[in-house]
Amino acid sequence: MHRATKYIILFILFMLLVLVRAYENVLFYDPYLTFFENDYLYMDSPRREIAKLVFFTSLRYFVNTIISLGILYVFFSDKGIIKFSVIIYGAAYILLLIPFLYFVINPRQEDYYLFFNIRRFLIQPLLLILLLPAFYYHRLNR
Repeated sequence: MHRATKYIILFILFMLLVLVRAYENVLFYDPYLTFFENDYLYMDSPRREIAKLVFFTSLRYFVNTIISLGILYVFFSDKGIIKFSVIIYGAAYILLLIPFLYFVINPRQEDYYLFFNIRRFLIQPLLLILLLPAFYYHRLNR
């Protein structure tokens, strides 16, 4: 792949991540978006539809995952990295969804900060921020 083509594709993929974030209120059901923008440590948990919230949180996770895997593939062009990343993303989804469900079903004010951070890993492409430099460093030391 030519270098210019690679940069254009990477730019488009990163812009897709930005668009997911910019239109999160339109694309996804999440009553916690406005809840966590306010002084949430002193408020009651918002009304929510649990199944709908889990579905849209999962959908957003998978959309971010697909775009992130695309970025990793364009950046490294290594199917081994993609296979490993799929395992990491799958394990992270399972390990993060369990406490997410617990906090959604049993909201307590003392758990809001932990819930906020677990939710952040599910709805934002933070794993990409961790994996990109890790794979780059691994590639340099091969």
